[in-house]
Amino acid sequence: MRQAVFDDRGSAIRWTETPGEEPARVYVHGLGSVSAVYHAHVAARPALAGRRSLFVDLPGHGISDRPEAFGYTLEDHADALAAALDSARVSGAELVAHSMGGAVAIVLAYRRPDLVARLVLTEANLDAYPPLTAGSADIASFSEEEFLDHGYARVLDRVGPLWAATMRLADPRALYRSAVALRRGSQPVMREILAGLHTVDRVYLQGERSGVLDGADALEEAGVRVVTVPGAGHNVMFDAADAFVGAVAAAA
Repeated sequence: MRQAVFDDRGSAIRWTETPGEEPARVYVHGLGSVSAVYHAHVAARPALAGRRSLFVDLPGHGISDRPEAFGYTLEDHADALAAALDSARVSGAELVAHSMGGAVAIVLAYRRPDLVARLVLTEANLDAYPPLTAGSADIASFSEEEFLDHGYARVLDRVGPLWAATMRLADPRALYRSAVALRRGSQPVMREILAGLHTVDRVYLQGERSGVLDGADALEEAGVRVVTVPGAGHNVMFDAADAFVGAVAAAA
């Protein structure tokens, strides 16, 4: 485990790392998740093994610190992730990022283009105010005080055992603020940033069960490879690990 300070209070963002060839492959989790839980099983596959791999937990999640005064906006998360990569002496990395982590990775590529050469995004949030069926919508439906008082427990009961297993490791305040920030989106919005990242190799993985990706044609015209993974839902790396590994390996 390694760590880097990401604010003026000494709070640390942490990650686990496996050695290997450069450029590094950096795995970033979604809202209420943990990077190693969602990605270690695919990173160990022969097609992906052998590369230096970092499994980073964003602030407020997993093994990273959870400062109460932190904003937990997409920009805040991206800057913390940049601190981790700077400390690890990583540049020109391939970011494999899921859901909210994909939105953070897009913002990072915009703010720190030296750090990112490739983006492999799994059902990343591209727009502000995602559908009401999104997990962030349920969390953000409370006020912060309500969520801390009783909303966190209610959401844990509703999300099912898989997501709850990692959401229990997230700080409730950080979880709430991250969800609200995700629904607010970045400036410019993530979809606009992604379309304009012409120097970055970009792949977007969409689970077939999640439906057709809105604006897929426009993204393809902008140079983003949109791959629909048969039989998969939002968690493509669990639902179709072979296809997920193949798509990530093809991006290399």
